[in-house]
Amino acid sequence: MDAATTAGADSHAGLIAADGHSDPASADGHAHLAAIADTLVAELADVDFGPPVTHVYNPLIYAREPHSAYVTRYGAGPKEVLLVGMNPGPWGMAQTGVPFGEVSLVRDWMGIDGAVGRPAHEHPARPVTGFACRRSEVSGRRLWGWARDTFNTPEAFFARFLVVNYCPLLFLEESGRNRTPDHLPRTEQAPLFDACDRALRRTIELLRPRLVVGVGRFAEARARVAAEGLTVDVGRITHPSPANPAANRGWEQLVRGELAALGVER
Repeated sequence: MDAATTAGADSHAGLIAADGHSDPASADGHAHLAAIADTLVAELADVDFGPPVTHVYNPLIYAREPHSAYVTRYGAGPKEVLLVGMNPGPWGMAQTGVPFGEVSLVRDWMGIDGAVGRPAHEHPARPVTGFACRRSEVSGRRLWGWARDTFNTPEAFFARFLVVNYCPLLFLEESGRNRTPDHLPRTEQAPLFDACDRALRRTIELLRPRLVVGVGRFAEARARVAAEGLTVDVGRITHPSPANPAANRGWEQLVRGELAALGVER
């Protein structure tokens, strides 16, 4: 990025906390991100989900090792832009513990690998094989492919950006079909959204981005709730899912224009 567009991020770099200690976002932000994830796991442990959902995966538990590697290596703040996805896909974060975690890009571009266990209650049609998974996560291939093609190195991308998911849970129906959080019953959404809103707000407060970008309408809407009262702009880019017709007509070019409209330039 050119100097003009990095000014927002650079203005945070030397901040000192009111007590005179160094800024935790730059000092040990990854530890704080891990603590936010651990708190979210604990808060969601007692939330029950019923039919048509039959299986719930939480990669923050069984894929903790690569997720921890992700936030340790790339989570130090502050960040200029926080990209927020909805929840894990079955062939992405559910396999690698990294948001939109297409295996090849997580392993070969980010340099992240690690032991991945299995969900306690695994759906036979959606097995977790970790970095041995041969299925491709199209949304992740598009999003991380854009990051690679635009910024070349992960260090250049993560100097300004971080990608997180609003909800860490993957919901599967008996057929193996993915059920997204926006289609859960309201009685299940309420405790889920409360916990995820708190986690996202804490993440925003920690990383202090100038812009939070929802990847899709749902993530934008939840980001607006989580960021209420904070000094941060919230916007949206088109979700890269192949189920989204607009994303199948040149998503990378589309998202470059959308980010430019939000003031994010290469």
